[in-house]
Amino acid sequence: MRALLGILAVALAACSAPETSRRVATEVSLPPMKTFGRVTPARTRATNAELARDFLELSFQLENGAPLAALTRFEGPITVKVSGKAPSSLQPDLTRLLERLRREARIDITQVTSDEPASIVIEPVRRAQIASAAPTAACFVRPHVTGWSDYRRKRNDPETFWTNLKVRRQMAIFLPRDVSPQEVRDCLHEEIGQALGPLNDIYRLEQSIFNDDNFHSVLTSYDMLILRAYYDRSLENGMSAAEVAARLPAIFSRLNPAGRRVGGIAPAASNAPGWQAAIDRATRPGMNRARQAVFARQAVQLARAFGPADTRLAFSHYVLGRLTLGSDPEEALRSFIAAGRIYQRAPTSKLQEAHIAVQIAAFQLSAGLPDAALGLVEQNLDAARRAEHAALLSLLLLVKSQAELLIGNEDASRATEREALAWARYGFGSDREVAARVREIRAISPRPDQGNPA
Repeated sequence: MRALLGILAVALAACSAPETSRRVATEVSLPPMKTFGRVTPARTRATNAELARDFLELSFQLENGAPLAALTRFEGPITVKVSGKAPSSLQPDLTRLLERLRREARIDITQVTSDEPASIVIEPVRRAQIASAAPTAACFVRPHVTGWSDYRRKRNDPETFWTNLKVRRQMAIFLPRDVSPQEVRDCLHEEIGQALGPLNDIYRLEQSIFNDDNFHSVLTSYDMLILRAYYDRSLENGMSAAEVAARLPAIFSRLNPAGRRVGGIAPAASNAPGWQAAIDRATRPGMNRARQAVFARQAVQLARAFGPADTRLAFSHYVLGRLTLGSDPEEALRSFIAAGRIYQRAPTSKLQEAHIAVQIAAFQLSAGLPDAALGLVEQNLDAARRAEHAALLSLLLLVKSQAELLIGNEDASRATEREALAWARYGFGSDREVAARVREIRAISPRPDQGNPA
């Protein structure tokens, strides 16, 4: 399930900047919403030994740590339908996702009409309904139910528990209909991915959507390869972890020739007792921010046991940076820089670098260094586009627009802000949310009163 960790709940306005108390322009004219076309994800760099190890950890354990005795998957063609009232953005994004699953994961999956039976039912509901059922989730999937009413009747029925699943025949996905188009799409990707395959999330997987850090919001090439292996002819429902492990090296050798440089199954990844509990508390919705920061500092200390280049240490620094933006901007900046240095050394963490870049670029803008902010943004725009992360892309472009304004390039600033607003409509949704993001970025500029009209 997609956790409610607000990775892009921007606290950029907390950065200290000259004259931020002055009134900022609040009226923006919004252009038509931009959406993503066909994007080719970067190929995974994982070795087959790593893929085999990750497959086992993703498939034989739930997010809560409960073990799973057997592999489960759908057998035969898989059908999907949308039930109930859906936002207009859902259908184009679902069509693109299903096409990718057929092309990249080689899964026989198609959409049927709403009045036909389907293997996977997608039912959009109100966000408040999801919160009432799963307070820490933005969306979720449940086996052996056909829709929201059926879920409410069966939610305590052992037949709907993942640990009791023998074969996947019927799944229901519940996602919010009253959120931004990007949030709807993100839920589609993660929950359909989980309905088809992995049931676990692993923090160390920097190139996967199956990761509670929520950096990646669409299925990556790594994820598609894991799903393709799930439906390989060599695997069967009911296989134990040992039986699956015996077949994975040959499966990945066939599916991923580029990863043959290391075969077999990689040893278990390093662990640090207590780290996941600390990071979970640091990112738990509703907790006092100062208390969250205490757990984030604890997570940073514990993550050092993973090694200085481990991306879990980087993520711990990133969380601490976000939590201290309002209370201690200097600590926040140190944390972002520490995270950025680690992510820069990881070749599969370009999107994570971009998340760090928007924070550091905001500090540069706030300090009156528009050229530095502009350069950092330009280096990271492509990563945000390739990852189809409209919210992040819009923030980078808003920072770029203000930097261009400060160096005197008003025409470029106006054009950049208009592009940012078009992406923000997809990434943040409502006009009110878009306007709030614009105000935050303009407020950290040394000249917030001179925000350019869109």
